[in-house]
Amino acid sequence: MRRVLVLGSTGSIGKQTLEVVQRLPQRLQVVGLATYRDYETLLAQAQAFGVRALGLLEPPSNGTLADVRYCGVEGLCALAQRDDVDVVVVALGGAIALKPTLAALQAGKTVALATKEVLVAAGEAVMATARQHNAPILPIDSEHSGAFQAMHAGTPNQVARLILTASGGPFRTRPLNTFDAITVEEALKHPNWDMGAKITVDSATMMNKGLEVIEAQHLFGLQLEQVETLIHPQSIVHALVEFVDGSVIAQLSLPDMRLPIEYALLYPDRADIQLPRLRLEQVGQLTFESPDSARYPCLELAYAAARTGGTMPTVLNAANEVAVRAFLKRQIRFTDIPRLVEQAMAAHTPQPATLENALQADAWARAFLQARLPSLA
Repeated sequence: MRRVLVLGSTGSIGKQTLEVVQRLPQRLQVVGLATYRDYETLLAQAQAFGVRALGLLEPPSNGTLADVRYCGVEGLCALAQRDDVDVVVVALGGAIALKPTLAALQAGKTVALATKEVLVAAGEAVMATARQHNAPILPIDSEHSGAFQAMHAGTPNQVARLILTASGGPFRTRPLNTFDAITVEEALKHPNWDMGAKITVDSATMMNKGLEVIEAQHLFGLQLEQVETLIHPQSIVHALVEFVDGSVIAQLSLPDMRLPIEYALLYPDRADIQLPRLRLEQVGQLTFESPDSARYPCLELAYAAARTGGTMPTVLNAANEVAVRAFLKRQIRFTDIPRLVEQAMAAHTPQPATLENALQADAWARAFLQARLPSLA
């Protein structure tokens, strides 16, 4: 029986994680739940799963709630280090998940990582912590889960190239001269995946894929030039790994996040959780195309940040979080997202990628863009 803590339990990945646990009651048990501020949903989940160890990142201003023992970032760090936790699912959106992730790794926990921003913001420090404490990091992202599975066909030094696929989002064929008019509602209509608001917007800009490229560098120890992206509108092929002999191994499945969640929770085992099966004759065609930099400038910004290195990916991620939040609040246009991220990157002097520098760069980027938002409203 593996004992599971879910950080971000009220979000899309968190809810799907709980569904997977429900389908495997003999193998998985939820022992802890935490979220940002959705107290009512958290309580309902706790009652459904019989969980007492609860956490809130942002408890109500009128004081700590009696049912919640772990509050704020430090509270979630303590929750992640509990003795009765085997696997910590990190599904909190954004770099706020960094410290609880590090705490889990320092305690030797297995981390099932859905929050790619953790490795983008401080990948070197996170991977060093994992190695130091012999704590596995297993990806929940469909693309990185696919890559992880495909890489089992060889050894790490035999990997020549990793290709991450992207759906292209809802605007893959939309005329570029109409992008200024894109609404929040349009950006949140992903053609294939059911995800949270922030990651859905990131998919539309393809910043999500750019962050995944940086994540893959750290997770798999690859050079930037070894990680490529392809648009694959059907979202059936999630990742392809090319080995030094030219052989290419791909991982295919229907677009359903419960599959990579199940794989991460049970690794190296697998289980049938009664998901719909892929029938290629029903899919018909699998198509691929190269991303258009004019359509997806955020992807190019991510590659530029990765090439620069140091704290530049941290700034990329923090600036994007601020810009996407402003777009969702209807403070800026869709096309302002890459523009703001580029401004923050241009103003930043990158520093070595230590944890302290990453935290400082993250705070700097958020303050830098927050100061510019009123002039764009």
